[in-house]
Amino acid sequence: MQSEPMTSRRGAMFGLTAGALAIAWAAPVVAAAATPVLAWTPKALNADQALALSAAADRIMPPTDTPGAVAAGVPQFVDRTLAIWSTPVDVQKVTSGLNRMDADARAAHGKPFAALEPAQQDAILQVYVAETKTQGWAHFFPVIRELVTWGYFTSEAGANQALKYLPVPGPYRGCVPFKEIGRGWALL
Repeated sequence: MQSEPMTSRRGAMFGLTAGALAIAWAAPVVAAAATPVLAWTPKALNADQALALSAAADRIMPPTDTPGAVAAGVPQFVDRTLAIWSTPVDVQKVTSGLNRMDADARAAHGKPFAALEPAQQDAILQVYVAETKTQGWAHFFPVIRELVTWGYFTSEAGANQALKYLPVPGPYRGCVPFKEIGRGWALL
């Protein structure tokens, strides 16, 4: 079928309609590509909360020369901790805090927290850090930050790559000459 040239009204309408249909089709595809996908099944959180937690965890413990929080499995750790070990008050504080993260991100940028650029995420998290200075542990962010930090440094990647691992008491070596040991140790 041959379309009419854009010089006629019918040709112009055909061109506008085809363009509008192309945009209507492409917009959800582009939006879906920008939204992160959750690769694990949360137990205590819903999918949106788990995505916000993953994004926040990667800003709290970002990847550097060592793996970041997401690569270390910290969001799954936090979710399991909330599902199995945490008090209902802490679970409610974390879930409402993650909901607030998404709401604040949508109000400021029109997207959920996980879909924001890292600089935008950092700006939102800095607001929570400032609020924490006046509210202390009543605020949700110290709980999330503590769980992320705890999860990261107890993970295999955090314990073996981010921290220096010194096995204590170490291997047994009997009959070591005194000159290899040097002075004795004192514990005070």
